[in-house]
Amino acid sequence: MSNAILPVLAEEFLRYLDARGMSRHTLINYRIDLESFWKTMQDLQINDLGSVDHLAIRRYLAELAAKKYARRTVSRKLSSVRSLYKFLCKNEYLAVNPLLAVSTPKLDKKLPSFLMADETARLMESIGTGTPLGLRDRALFETIYAGGLRVSEAVGLNMDGVDLAGASLRVLGKGNKERIVPIGREAVAALRHYIAHGRGKLLQKRRPTVSPSSGGREPLFLNRDGGRLSARSVRRSLDGYIQKMALTKKVSPHTLRHSFATHMLDNGADLRTVQELLGHANISTTQIYTHVTRERLRNIYDAAHPRARE
Repeated sequence: MSNAILPVLAEEFLRYLDARGMSRHTLINYRIDLESFWKTMQDLQINDLGSVDHLAIRRYLAELAAKKYARRTVSRKLSSVRSLYKFLCKNEYLAVNPLLAVSTPKLDKKLPSFLMADETARLMESIGTGTPLGLRDRALFETIYAGGLRVSEAVGLNMDGVDLAGASLRVLGKGNKERIVPIGREAVAALRHYIAHGRGKLLQKRRPTVSPSSGGREPLFLNRDGGRLSARSVRRSLDGYIQKMALTKKVSPHTLRHSFATHMLDNGADLRTVQELLGHANISTTQIYTHVTRERLRNIYDAAHPRARE
């Protein structure tokens, strides 16, 4: 991370994102991106955001390319700067947006990775439920897969958002948008078991210094000290189970979300329903999963049809 001190208006933009409920992890990335951008501007002897023109932006992109950043990373960094200037113009701090004359680098379409249905079942079965942490992990991963949740949504679940009788969850998604997500019997059973036999034992370990949650809401998934589970801990737990399974593919908590969407479409769910369940604002985001299912069908066809094989 650069040590560039951001201009006052950039700090105001970050406070605006924070007020909108952006996750801490995403806010940190925005800050890193903007600090990287602003350091380059200062190297170009530019000392205020209003003096930045499209040529300076292109110099910044050239510098990122010279440092061998991946296209996806360059695109993300530019997107952060683009969001800043959109904010400045919308709030009439600036009259001209220099980013309008700069195009975003074209990305290769990257299909999301996912687990096959049998691999997902093996993952769930590999989680021992003889300890409070095992009960938690089984309930956690069943829930992420059953509801197609982002990991931030899963760790953000509160007890008052769990309706086991109605087999549903109240989930707080991106932009503080709330949605009700149905879950299946396996997730309901795992949650019921965890709440009855595991969560209370973790709660007993809560340190006096650990606050239950912002707003006084009780978190559903607890860490070993009785506080709210973090996204980093979820990733660490999953890595351990994947290692035990000896899977060669890369798997993250988000892979379970991808698996949910792919399996739903494979089994006849329509795109609009999957969009709503995932909490996507635009259906174009959900459409990537149709590419996954089409590619799978093509591979199955090529492998099975006698006149498709060499």
